Amino acid sequence: MRTATARSRTHAIGTVIAVSAAAATVLAAAPSASAAPAAGAGPIVYPASLQDAFYGTPADIADRQPGDVLAARSVPAPLGFIDTDAVQLKFRSTSSEGKPISAVTTVFSPRNAAPGRPLLSYQQIINALGLGCAPSTAMYTDDPEPAIRATPALNVAIQKGWSVAVPDHLGPNSAYGAAKVGGQITLDGVRAAQRYAALGLAASPVGLAGYSGGGMATAMAAAIAPTYAPELELAGSAYGGAPMNIDKMAKALGEQRHPVFGLAMAAALGLEREYPDRMPVSSQLNQVGRDLRDRIANACTNEIILSGAGRSIADVADPAVGRALLDSPPVQAVLAENSVENVASVPNAPVYEWHSGTDVLIPVDSITKTMRRYCDAGVPVQSEVVSSPDHLSAAAIGLPGAWKFLEDRFAGVAPISSGC
Repeated sequence: MRTATARSRTHAIGTVIAVSAAAATVLAAAPSASAAPAAGAGPIVYPASLQDAFYGTPADIADRQPGDVLAARSVPAPLGFIDTDAVQLKFRSTSSEGKPISAVTTVFSPRNAAPGRPLLSYQQIINALGLGCAPSTAMYTDDPEPAIRATPALNVAIQKGWSVAVPDHLGPNSAYGAAKVGGQITLDGVRAAQRYAALGLAASPVGLAGYSGGGMATAMAAAIAPTYAPELELAGSAYGGAPMNIDKMAKALGEQRHPVFGLAMAAALGLEREYPDRMPVSSQLNQVGRDLRDRIANACTNEIILSGAGRSIADVADPAVGRALLDSPPVQAVLAENSVENVASVPNAPVYEWHSGTDVLIPVDSITKTMRRYCDAGVPVQSEVVSSPDHLSAAAIGLPGAWKFLEDRFAGVAPISSGC
């Protein structure tokens, strides 16, 4: 492992922490005799549907294959994108529990781009429960709160001549905290972009990138690619600040009051949406918890943080129940499925990973162990500990190295490995 020198700070990739919020899975568990559902707990609260028929799921989706394009439309390039064409693709993907779902990716390409140019799938940080916070919608809103903050970084990639796909990787239920479905949607979005003939990407080299929550989706996609999408020929993946083990994060949160407890709560609710039979969070909530759940059910980052600021598990549920159920088999199985550290398969393409050595929001030891396992398995790994004191600033510091890594992979340059 090598330590990178500090680079000039570019525009931050995203907003505050991402799936450090997954720590709130301490709330989630199957009901037990000691955890009877609260009176009036009500059903799981899913996000409100978008008032746009493009996002609807076709009746015959089960007859389609993962990555098949279900619909496509040209859209204007968002403000700040230079000489760029954009198209949105709706495609068939798969939920964490193996059910067919529809998902959307927005593909940006340089104007008059040549066929066969590199394709980068960039997984944006999406700290949200509302569908209106996903990139395909947020990039086209006048509301600055959910607006995408990666425009400068994406412009760099587009000006290099690459196409950039930005998937709504939380899926149709905005399942914040669910890494497995994020990885599957990411790979199916690449499939869709390559299958949509008008883009001219069928023979393009493919890279993956993301930071924090987007890094988690990227890391999961890279890890499961050999088994979920073995036909994809990935050139490499670059991700930073990736939460590799949400079980450790849940236990680290404990019962302390926290300024971003709202994000933790959102992650628990997102996992409940993705695993309704195994993660019935709502049945464990008291009235304060149910009120908070309802308030953030369609919220983006800032509203979620403000709504839950300074709260703790004890405010929204019985902490004794949470402690007992965190270790229950259903919860442990879900946490394992959504922790990259526990995924048995390894990437089949080179990996560039970066993080701050003093990042307190993610388990750094899980990153180290995962990269070591990859390297021991023969995966070319370049791991950088950047000169940054925290999670957020590390995003910008590590980005130039990530872009250079991908540029070299697209050019066919042999990767630099840490040598284990």
